[in-house]
Order: sequence, then C-alpha cells, then structure tokens
Amino acid sequence: MLSLALFTFAGLAALCLAMEKHFTDLLGRKPRQAQLRALRITGWLLLVLSAVLAVHLRGWALGLVEWTAVLMAGLTLWVFGLPYQPRLLLSLAAASLVLAPVVAVFGA
Repeated sequence: MLSLALFTFAGLAALCLAMEKHFTDLLGRKPRQAQLRALRITGWLLLVLSAVLAVHLRGWALGLVEWTAVLMAGLTLWVFGLPYQPRLLLSLAAASLVLAPVVAVFGA
C-alpha cells in the first residue's frame, strides 16, 4: 500500500510540474516544451504503474478501489498543500520517487 501511495504521489507531482505555471512557480524558471512533454509522460506512466501495482497486490476489484482512494488522497494533498507549502510538496515528491521502488521491492 505504501509503494502504491508513493508512486501515485510522484506521478501527481510530475503532472503538476507538467503545467507551465506550476513549473515556473516551483522551480523558478521557464520550462521547455520537451521538459513539459517528458513530465507529462512520466506522470502518466507513474500513475499507470501504481494502478498495475494495485491490481497486482489486491486484484481487480479491490485494487482499483484502493488505487482510486490513494489517487484522491494524493490529489487532495496537492490541491490544499500547493498554495501554502509548495517547496515541501516538491521535496516529498522527490523523496517518494526515490523511496517507491525500494518499498515495492522490499515489500514494506
């Protein structure tokens, strides 16, 4: 469950950064179109990976329900946290991207 949440949060972070306004606000520079495209693709791939992981761990019925719940929790965190603590969310996203594969492999 933790690896699912970490992959989902990292995917949402990539999709957030794929928007020019958020990229500029969070990183302080203008993005190139190739960067935005790469972030968009990475974000969707991470979300698909988290969905596949959820289905693998819990089956189709419970896995999709659990994935949807984790997705909504991550979205809520981004929506309410981005105006107040954007740098903290960016740091958490980087940490989740590093920790997610480790947690998935070791099954914590």
